[in-house]
Amino acid sequence: MIWEAGTIQRLIIDREVSPYGYFLTNGEQDVLLHYTELTDKVEPGDYVEVFLYYDTEDRIAATMKRPLLTLGEIAKLTVADIHPKYGCFLEMGIGRQLLLPKGELPEFEPLHPKVGDEVYVRMEQDRYGRLIALPAREDDLVPYMFAAPESWNNTWRDAVVYRALKMGTFVVVDGAPVGEGVIGFIHESLRPRLLRLGESVRVRITHVREDGRVNVTMAERKEVGMDQDAERLFTFLKERPNGTMPYSDETPADIVKQRFGISKSAFKRAIGRLLKAGLIRQNGNWTELTETAAAMDTAQLHKVLSAAQAEAREAHKARSRGNDNAR
Repeated sequence: MIWEAGTIQRLIIDREVSPYGYFLTNGEQDVLLHYTELTDKVEPGDYVEVFLYYDTEDRIAATMKRPLLTLGEIAKLTVADIHPKYGCFLEMGIGRQLLLPKGELPEFEPLHPKVGDEVYVRMEQDRYGRLIALPAREDDLVPYMFAAPESWNNTWRDAVVYRALKMGTFVVVDGAPVGEGVIGFIHESLRPRLLRLGESVRVRITHVREDGRVNVTMAERKEVGMDQDAERLFTFLKERPNGTMPYSDETPADIVKQRFGISKSAFKRAIGRLLKAGLIRQNGNWTELTETAAAMDTAQLHKVLSAAQAEAREAHKARSRGNDNAR
């Protein structure tokens, strides 16, 4: 029998060899269980369950400590260290680290994990039999996932990126206490920036699909987001000379995204909110604070926006009643 790293084996303790530890056997081969790898008192003749791995000198060794995953299994492991040449080293629960090779990371470097990120991986062996981590695929995750209930719609949840792409981001939305989670997708237009593999994010469920997966966003609902974006523009203008800026609702989308980190449509909604509240005016491609707005602080801005929002709701209700009467 050939020892296979990454597996749990039940072996008998054959002998003790001081100052190293105990040699275990399967009747054909021996493997060292070092004193530092004990979790309980043992003696020759005892049967013990051990995890097999390669030590720093590429020798097969045993530990009684339990890893967070074994060969072929998946787990969410924390990035402990990063080597620019080799890749990411992940904590695997036995005081040793598992390498996620650089070649298995996204090609675009800004998508690489950082120390402290948590990456969903599968334990495998390289061509030499050494243990490595590979990013978990969707097929690996599905058996651990469950279908999201309709009650999740429009709720905020924690999520972890398991596949990072420029065109969008795939996440596992935390499902505690029901289960591991739900597979979700963030379209590139619904995130403020590129997201790293293993990055933890806060997302809002926008749609529960028939297959139980979810579409998510990192943005607030339009009404809430509109106020936040309006406040962002207000603060920006307050900090500008004379309360002016060379941006308007005609500014190209790429410039808006680069300067304010929001979409062109969100920018136009925020501009419209401030215009209706009488807080700004536009002159060509320039936008400026009104004299009233220039004298306001953020707290006063919130009051004005809330009042304008309430007025808009009442106007909408009045129009709805008028339409009902007309019918």
